[in-house]
Amino acid sequence: MTRSLAKRFVAPAAALAVVALGLTACSGDSGSSAAGGVDAATATSADAFGGMDGLVSAAKAEGSLNVIALPETWANYGKIISAFEDKYGITVNSADPDVSSADEIAAAKNLKGQDTAPDVFDLGSAVTLDSLDYFAPYKVTTWDDIPDERKDADGKWVYDYTGLMSIGYDASAVSAPKSLDDLLGSGYKGKVAINGDPTQAGAAAAAVQWAALQSGGSADDITAGVDFFGKMSDAGNLLPVDPTPATIASGETPVVFDWSYNNLAAADTASGRDWKTVVLPGTALASYYNQAINVDAPHPAAARLWQEFIMSDTAQNLYLQAGAYPVRMDAMSKAGTVDKDALDKVGAQPSDVVQFTSAQTEAASKTLAATWATAIG
Repeated sequence: MTRSLAKRFVAPAAALAVVALGLTACSGDSGSSAAGGVDAATATSADAFGGMDGLVSAAKAEGSLNVIALPETWANYGKIISAFEDKYGITVNSADPDVSSADEIAAAKNLKGQDTAPDVFDLGSAVTLDSLDYFAPYKVTTWDDIPDERKDADGKWVYDYTGLMSIGYDASAVSAPKSLDDLLGSGYKGKVAINGDPTQAGAAAAAVQWAALQSGGSADDITAGVDFFGKMSDAGNLLPVDPTPATIASGETPVVFDWSYNNLAAADTASGRDWKTVVLPGTALASYYNQAINVDAPHPAAARLWQEFIMSDTAQNLYLQAGAYPVRMDAMSKAGTVDKDALDKVGAQPSDVVQFTSAQTEAASKTLAATWATAIG
């Protein structure tokens, strides 16, 4: 499964070992780098460098930034990376774009001390909350624009963007679904895909969570969502295929549960398919991803500059242009810096939107671990 659709499918252990071995070819200094007497690895804000100019100078001196699990088509990361390189003249080394959040942390662990280790992470919430020891605290200059509930008080992680769980479908192959129950009908037999195993893949887990919200369940109890997919499996409608741009383009996966920004992007890559995206009436589900700095980043100043850039108007608007809602959108709207054309195209978030809390995410994960395999046979 490619992360460009599935985001965060956990690779088998053997595959992880191969990835780790393949990346350890180069070694170099890691952890702390000093620039102008500043220990970048311990800097908790740009003030440690004397301000943004000092941080930029330190990052340019390092010259590189290592990112991982950032496919170009995911939330506009291709353009975001290019914009960062163009602005600062720093080379971005993008490794393993299709791996999972868990794989990101595994890479940091396996490559500690290597100059190929990831400098920064873009993670699902469940993995983030289980990996705090891997993060270096840092507060960007736009920190006050981010609501308290969307960032760690100590700066170890911060939300960056979110989408809405949606259904993408080939309008030339199936009728437009108007409710989740439509997907249980014979017209969708063998045609509905989710992003892998929801006990391991964040987007797949979110599909089950959304189904729960749409089926009388709640963020505190997602059993109704598990039951819904059990019914879909029994009806023969649930495809045992992980969706990718290739499976969408070929018609192999004509209906896909995924984040709105991914289903919107699929319309541009699924040539020959009349690919549409719908967020159904009723309760919507949003889920932010998280930015964090590797505590052992080989390029600690560049890692901190990346965080500053991600939370800048430029990158936040690039998220929005891809259909992802940036975490600073409210503040940018008030300041008049939001891309209004992009916002008009994406549309305002529905009024009835649920964002699972940390505790609810953990509880939902436990429910999935205990019931999913039995429910879908």
